[in-house]
Amino acid sequence: MELVKNVFFNTDKLVENSKVKISYTGKLFQDGSEEVYLHYGFGLNWDNLGEVQMEKTELGFQAEIELIESDTFNFCFRNNLNEWDNNDSENYIFPIEKVELALIPQEEVSLDAPRKLRRSYIWSKKIRLAVYKIITYIPKLISGNYKRKITN
Repeated sequence: MELVKNVFFNTDKLVENSKVKISYTGKLFQDGSEEVYLHYGFGLNWDNLGEVQMEKTELGFQAEIELIESDTFNFCFRNNLNEWDNNDSENYIFPIEKVELALIPQEEVSLDAPRKLRRSYIWSKKIRLAVYKIITYIPKLISGNYKRKITN
């Protein structure tokens, strides 16, 4: 992703169907604007057009946007006086990467899985109990410190 001065993301790449936090420290922030809005859209035609007021912090203005399935994320900034920062009339345009299905684990769900899990859990408990008994009683038998309880 090409870096742009004064615009920062909380991630190294933009991925569809994910949230991204945008920080802006550009001209409008430097000029002391009290309110800045992120004007955004997706793709060549700026589909799903939206605008959100950004939160002013010491580090700049920040907003969080949900990315949709598209090729690009396009945006620019404006303040409450209708002054714009549109990257010298080129807008801020960043590619959105597709989620690769090969990277998403595909698991088959089986109704037998809970039974197998339960059986393996029971067996692990039995094995732990047997190991505990062996570790505690064998040394007592060998050393002769094992005393049987006498019943009347």
